[in-house]
Amino acid sequence: MAENSADGSNMVPETEPAPVPVSKNGKKTEGSSIFTWFFVLALLGVWTSVGFVWFDLVDYDSVVDTLAIYDVDGDGHFGVEDAKVLLGLKEKLVAVETREGSPVHEPVVQKNSEDQRGVRPDVAQAARQEVLEDDFVPFDQSGSNSESFSQDENLEGLDATGELVVESPEEESDEDNSDTVMYSERSSSVQTAEAAQSPAESTPDPPRDSIPTSIQESGPESSPVPEPIPASVPEGSSEPSTAAESVPESKPDSTAEPVAKKKKPKLLNKFDKTIKSDIDAAEKLRKKGKVEEALRAFESLVQKYPHSPRSRYGKAQSEDDLAEKLRSNEMLLKAVNTYREAAELPEAPEALVKDALKRRAERQQFLGRMRGALGTLQLLVQTFPDDVSLQNDLGVAYLLVGDNSGAKKVYEEVLAKVPGDGFAKVHYGFILKSENKIAESIPFLREGLESGAPGTDDGRFYFHLGDALQRVGDQSAYHWYDLGHKHGHFASVWQRSLYNVKGLKAQPWWTPKETGYGDLVKTLERNWLTIRDEALSVMNTTSGLFVPEDENLRETGSWGQFTLWQQGRKSASSCQSVPKTCALMERYPEAIGCKRGQIKFSVMQPGTHVWPHTGPTNCRLRMHLGLVVPKGCKIRCTTDTREWEEGKVLIFDDSFEHEVWQEADTYRLIFIVDVWHPELSHSQRQSLSPI
Repeated sequence: MAENSADGSNMVPETEPAPVPVSKNGKKTEGSSIFTWFFVLALLGVWTSVGFVWFDLVDYDSVVDTLAIYDVDGDGHFGVEDAKVLLGLKEKLVAVETREGSPVHEPVVQKNSEDQRGVRPDVAQAARQEVLEDDFVPFDQSGSNSESFSQDENLEGLDATGELVVESPEEESDEDNSDTVMYSERSSSVQTAEAAQSPAESTPDPPRDSIPTSIQESGPESSPVPEPIPASVPEGSSEPSTAAESVPESKPDSTAEPVAKKKKPKLLNKFDKTIKSDIDAAEKLRKKGKVEEALRAFESLVQKYPHSPRSRYGKAQSEDDLAEKLRSNEMLLKAVNTYREAAELPEAPEALVKDALKRRAERQQFLGRMRGALGTLQLLVQTFPDDVSLQNDLGVAYLLVGDNSGAKKVYEEVLAKVPGDGFAKVHYGFILKSENKIAESIPFLREGLESGAPGTDDGRFYFHLGDALQRVGDQSAYHWYDLGHKHGHFASVWQRSLYNVKGLKAQPWWTPKETGYGDLVKTLERNWLTIRDEALSVMNTTSGLFVPEDENLRETGSWGQFTLWQQGRKSASSCQSVPKTCALMERYPEAIGCKRGQIKFSVMQPGTHVWPHTGPTNCRLRMHLGLVVPKGCKIRCTTDTREWEEGKVLIFDDSFEHEVWQEADTYRLIFIVDVWHPELSHSQRQSLSPI
């Protein structure tokens, strides 16, 4: 019952106030204040971090690279565990090899005379005085171009059916032009590991900016044509094991020591180390693709420090990159000169001298300055006589200027030092075969290919080894042709041309209807007597106009040719002797405009045998009009052998293997007309380089 107050009113019972929390030290606490401040500070930290990242206030890469030298726990970066070790809070772990070869981590006691919780003075001093090794990596050659930026080319080479004639572009200064040679190196650097790709054109092509992307030439592609093997080829030779398969696969040895990480070249001398931060800043711009800014930065350094090799080398590289970007030969010439200047500076580190001169030689070759590149490589070999790879490059340089004897001498010296050098072997074998030392060339070509050394997996070497084996009657030639096909160098065992456009229809024999050139075939066949009479008049009056075949394709006999058009260029003097024939041909641009073919008369004397061979490109078809055809003359293309008929046209794709026999009692005379492959577009026909 409620109590009444003194005045008689009802009294409400008093309630005790709620107890206020008191901390242990007697102070009152407010439950939400600590959490609120914590939350505010957390948000502040997050937004500060976002600000640093967003506005790029700290170069984290440089910080991480700097701290990486203190990676004492070996995990590849500086972390909490590394800090604990440096502060003496944790023992460093090192790997110790056990008998079984598995590493076991053992602690190493950090001996420190200072307080275990403080950073050692010597470590702090090292952090202030450490000079990091220059982190520049030489230019990646894998992406270099195989043609100059020059817009005007002067290509005068002959059609070499199987004998790879290469033309070099016209020089742009007073340096000597390289002669037409029998060897061309697709890549500027011949000692780099090869990419797994089909070889594209070895001859210099027109500038890439004039060639639509869709018609860029590529290496041989698998042909839809079946690949029959001659009956004389041993059974199973069409599926030989590859060179890689013939070598037992090496398994990792658990007891072997870890492979040492390849050291970066030391490109800084003592002085350059004192301005390393400036060099690194300029180099960072170059690596980020800001080549104009990088060039200005390096030019400023060169102006300020003219005796700095690394600054001048960086200037050369920036000019090189800018030339690539602008497609400018003029800028590339500046780079070539600056590379030389960098290498000639006093106290230039050996690694820088080597890299600068190698790159200079590569870019000289790119520009077609083969003799200039030869001089640069001669200097390199003289400066670094123990570097066999430089000697191998020098040998290639001799080949590129047509000096096979100079190249031969170089490779003999290399093989005397390193008898198993595969690169030297294939090139030495190549030279021997060019000297018609067929049997002697075979072991060098074969062993070089079997070595698998960088620079040896090249279609030319499979081509010439197979050809040499065929000429000595060794049917293992088709084994090597098949390997070349499997390695992507040939479209098939039969179709072994090396200068190809991808995706063209491939078959040995064609009909006029299939080519789409029926009108040309009809014109040739209707006027064959006129064409024959003009050819005979040339033969009867001045037989010397028929030039002997000089491509080393004959085993026996005599074979002469009288050329009217070559590489799409008319021979005015020849056409004066056969005006009616030339007038007929003027109507057909698919023939006279075929830059990868010829129009010519061909006379072959009795007893002539032409070795099995292939033409250089899949971009043309070849027409043969019979003019004088005695009995006993025949031609084989792959496995199909046919005979000519007077007044009739045979059409075949000479990128397939073909062979000729002249076993008649008198001469055989035919008219040869090369035409563009019908599937090539107009733009392709305009863009492709001459052969």
